[in-house]
Amino acid sequence: MDTPAIRVCDLGKSYRLGAQPAGYRTLRESLAGAFSAPLRRFRELAGSDGTGGEEAAGTKEFWALRDVSFEIAPGDVVGIVGRNGAGKSTLLKILSQITPPTTGRIEIAGRIASLLEVGTGFHPELTGRENIHLNGAILGMNRREIRSKFDQIVAFAEVEQFLDTPVKRYSSGMYMRLAFAVAAHLDPEILIIDEVLAVGDATFQKKCLGRLGEVAAGGRTVLFVSHNMQAVTRLCNRGILLSRGRVAAEGSVETVVRHYLTDGNHSAAERHWEPAEAPGNDVARLLRARVINPSGQTSQTLDIRRPVGIEMEYEVCTGGQVLVPNIHLYNADGICVFINNGWQHARPPRGPGRYRSVAWIPGNLLSEGTFTVGVALSTLDPIIVHFFAPESVAFEVVDSLDGDSARGPYAGVFPGVVRPVLEWDTTRESAREAVSA
Repeated sequence: MDTPAIRVCDLGKSYRLGAQPAGYRTLRESLAGAFSAPLRRFRELAGSDGTGGEEAAGTKEFWALRDVSFEIAPGDVVGIVGRNGAGKSTLLKILSQITPPTTGRIEIAGRIASLLEVGTGFHPELTGRENIHLNGAILGMNRREIRSKFDQIVAFAEVEQFLDTPVKRYSSGMYMRLAFAVAAHLDPEILIIDEVLAVGDATFQKKCLGRLGEVAAGGRTVLFVSHNMQAVTRLCNRGILLSRGRVAAEGSVETVVRHYLTDGNHSAAERHWEPAEAPGNDVARLLRARVINPSGQTSQTLDIRRPVGIEMEYEVCTGGQVLVPNIHLYNADGICVFINNGWQHARPPRGPGRYRSVAWIPGNLLSEGTFTVGVALSTLDPIIVHFFAPESVAFEVVDSLDGDSARGPYAGVFPGVVRPVLEWDTTRESAREAVSA
């Protein structure tokens, strides 16, 4: 059995909140403090019931990580996901040996390089050329490596024209491109990356994603932290979910991403309401909402090419109303993609009983990403909303690189709220005249 590239055992990291760092003291103050320390300690214990005065000083202990254990095999590409404050960056800083753990231990087999903050180590007064050498050395490359990769770095960053200009005169995009280009050409056995795909414009983001894909395909061990679930699922084969400083899930990247999307602020693909808590009034009450695939099965993750069904079940308590079901669709950025109702199919008035309404979102309409759905029921004339349950359910739309969707062979970041497959018509208007030799 191969030795793990990274082994983490019972790792913990605590911080003291509210404590003020001590300033520098003179030799005289240090000597005086040493003589008075025993008496001061006795007074603190006597006045704080043995707590050492920590509570009196307003300090408390916070565990950013607690009892974290996992192993990563050589060649694994592992996505580390979790909400803000889950402990992801703290974990990477410990693995990068920037900060020591409070408890536990880590074992690393191989040369490790970290890209935790793009641009760290750049000096604004130095030129782009000089900063390539400086930043490369800071990130662990020797002089020979920097020289051999210099032209590749410059070409990747697309700053040839400004190479001998101080970087303080660069635009923010140029600065970040150059910084990422240096870091992207590291050649370690283990690469640790923290949220770097927000670099530059869409074209350069495609380049970044492609470069990371090359690193992953080269057999190196990669730890990748990102809130971009599409990038995580496309680059990684394994996943680790952190929640409140602990490992909440570990396994295949699809399983871990699905766990992340259905945890915390994200709704599941199916939701039930007890009669006493069901949204609604004396006309109608919502009983269940779910996301379904074309086979009618509840589904959290759906292929971008296939229809997505939003189903709601509700009880009509008072008959005689022309009832209209509604769905409100939002993407992960909180942007309303659309609101749709079934007014064309609302008539005639409905009698009391249980009903099921399904709205089908066509395949090849939505872009990749996470979507939340609010469901509602109303009457048309006058317009009265009988129930509205925002963020009732959620689902993830995923794409592939097989060329059968609007993405085609394009592998980079594909922005946009929707991604429809459109009809194209190309005709030849005129033939080009032949030029005689």
